[in-house]
This record gives sequence, C-alpha cells and structure tokens, in this order.
Amino acid sequence: MSASASVTAFTRRTRHFTSRVVRASDVLRNDGLRALVQRATRIAYDRLDVAQLAEPLLDDDVADSARLDLDLPDVRPRRSEALTIGWVMTPPSAGSGGHTTLFRMVEELERAGHRCVLFLYDRHGGDTRAHERVIREWWPEIRADVRDAREGIDGVDACVASSWESAHVLARRGQSPMRRLYFIQDYEPFFYAHGAMYAMAEDSYRFGFRCIALGEMVAGVLRSEIGIRPDVTEFGCDTSRYRPLPDRNRTGVVFFARPDTPRRGYWLACLALQKFHDLHPEVEIHVYGSKVGALRFPATRHGKLSPDQLNELYNSCIAGLVLSFTNISLVPEEMLAAGTIPVVNDSAHSRAVLQNENAGWAAPTPSALAEALSTLVTRPDRAGAAAAASASVQTFGWTRAQADIRRIIEDEVYGP
Repeated sequence: MSASASVTAFTRRTRHFTSRVVRASDVLRNDGLRALVQRATRIAYDRLDVAQLAEPLLDDDVADSARLDLDLPDVRPRRSEALTIGWVMTPPSAGSGGHTTLFRMVEELERAGHRCVLFLYDRHGGDTRAHERVIREWWPEIRADVRDAREGIDGVDACVASSWESAHVLARRGQSPMRRLYFIQDYEPFFYAHGAMYAMAEDSYRFGFRCIALGEMVAGVLRSEIGIRPDVTEFGCDTSRYRPLPDRNRTGVVFFARPDTPRRGYWLACLALQKFHDLHPEVEIHVYGSKVGALRFPATRHGKLSPDQLNELYNSCIAGLVLSFTNISLVPEEMLAAGTIPVVNDSAHSRAVLQNENAGWAAPTPSALAEALSTLVTRPDRAGAAAAASASVQTFGWTRAQADIRRIIEDEVYGP
C-alpha cells in the first residue's frame, strides 16, 4: 500500500471513530448512561449473532413429520399393572405457570399408582441436578425421577410432550417402542413471527402423537389450522390458594408483567397503566411476575411471588391487568377467585375459555384498557363486585382436568 493510501485509510478510520464518539456523547448527554449501554449491548448482540441462542433446539433434534416412523409396543399391559410414564419438558424456572399446570397432571398419575419420569431438555447443556433442585423446591409434591432427555428417552410405557420443542425431542430421542402423547396448553406457532419456528411448532402437531388440548381455544385452532381432532380438557383454578381473605381493604390495581413474552403484551400494558395513572394518581399500581426495567409511572414492584403471597396481594387490589394474545392466562381466573376483577384484552380466543361475566373486557389499546381499569376502581359497590367475582369461580379446581389426563393416558396405553 502506498503512503498516500495508508494516510487515506487512517483518516477514514479516524473520522469513523470520531463520529461514533460524538454519537455516543450525544446519547449519553440526552438519554443517559442506561441508554448508551443498551445501544452498545445491541451492537454487540448483532455482531456476535447472539440471536442464535434463542433457537430452542439443537439442529439434530428437529424432527420432520413427513419422515417419522416411530414404533409402538406390540403388547398392551394389563390394567392391573402400574405404568411408567415419561414427561418431556424444558427445565422449569421457579414458579413457572405452565410447568405448574403440567406438574398437577404428573401428581395425579403418581396418586393413581403410576411411576413418572421427567425428561428435561436443556438445549444449552445445563446441569440437570441444578434443574432438579428447582423442581424439588418449588413443586415438592412431585416424586418423579429426573433425567436428561439428551441421554435418550426410553424405559417408559408412554411419554408425554409438553411443548413444541419437547415434541421434537420426543420424536427424535424417543425411538424405542412406547405410546406418545402431547399435552398442549397453547397453540404455540402463535408465539412467533410467521417463519422457521412458527413452521416447526406447527409441524409438531403432525407427528401422530395423541393430542390433548387444554381449553376450547387450543382445540378449535388445532381443528381449523391442522385438521386434527384432539382430546379436550378444561382449565382449572386452585381455589384453595386463591380466595378472599377477611378484613382486607382493597385500594390498588395489580399488573402481571412478562416483558420477555411477547404474547403477554407488556409494552401495551405499560402504555395503558401510564394513562391509568394520569387518570388516578392516587391509586397504587402493583407489578409482579418477571423483573421489569424502568417504568414511566410509579409502581410497587414485587417480583416473583409464591401463590400465598400472590393471594395476599390480590386481596389488597380492586382490579388487575392481564393481557394474553394466544390462549388465555391462568391469572384472570385466579384473580377472580380472590375477588380481584381482571381487565383482559377482548378476543374470541380469550372468550372461548374465560366465560365469566365478572371479568372486565376491553379492546387492546392503551386508552381502552386504562378506561376499563378506571371504571372498576370508581364503581360504587366494589365490595359486592369482589364477592360476586369470587363466588363465580367454580370450586372443583383442577380435579376434572387431572381426571381427564389420567383417563386419556391410561386408555392410550391399556386400550380404551
């Protein structure tokens, strides 16, 4: 390279560096250190291809419905014989709602005398024993063995997938003869943009597993989108945990926050709560669930709460805000059971499951959600509304769903 070319290249690099320093100084001055660190992190995220870590499966664990040929057992066991039932899942985080529902089903099969095995699939190779400690601490009733699904899925009469990723893992790593089922709590293609993961999630329903839909929303979409007719069971609510407490003064509103879960509408909810605060600055806003960043309205942050702590919080609140843009969350009915009126984004999917006239339905816009909360905190008979909401929640809890799951699994293995 000539001397003049070297000087030109050096000058170009210097100008580029100076320009970036100026832009960084402007961000720091106008938006603060947090914004500067966020931008630097985003640049590093893009250049290091960190998005690849969001892929929930190793390449070899992606199954193809057009090429599956999975063996079934030649002989069915007698109904007098206890079964060994596997459950394939991602490792649970503390208090995970989806895992809590799944573990209720595991408990029921264990109460019926069957042995259960949890096959945990950690795409990043985490410590299975550490995951097991979380299970033992948060779901102490579970007696099931805990294994690493990457070491193979075998030694069971039947195995139940619990998500689209785990269905792929079961199809790829559960090659020995067994009965295969799929407990579907949501139509998971809706979790993604219409791309690769949407297609992989959708394909999981074509693997030939016996599908069990939680609620009519999931069942209806499986019929219309995939063309299968699943078994259907219904949502429950643990009314032994979520219930009115005596002598509680309800003054606030509560928000279930899941910033990293797009279907829970976190950004929209924050815009609505900002408008609600402008209307009612005297009403305390409580936020619980996942850790949240900076908020543009004052709020009391509770983080993760146990069911008993959560029931205490509900009993201090008039209303709650719970958004879900796929299958409805369990939270609205838990709020109702505790006498807290949930404001829910109105949709045909949500109404197919939450058929309760005490819930507050609103269009999914900031103003509509804020006005729905405002209506609830200013209604004259708040105590009567709380009592009616609690009384409206059916008291059989999860027993019907548990009985359905046990019957379906037993029929699949023993024969109907």
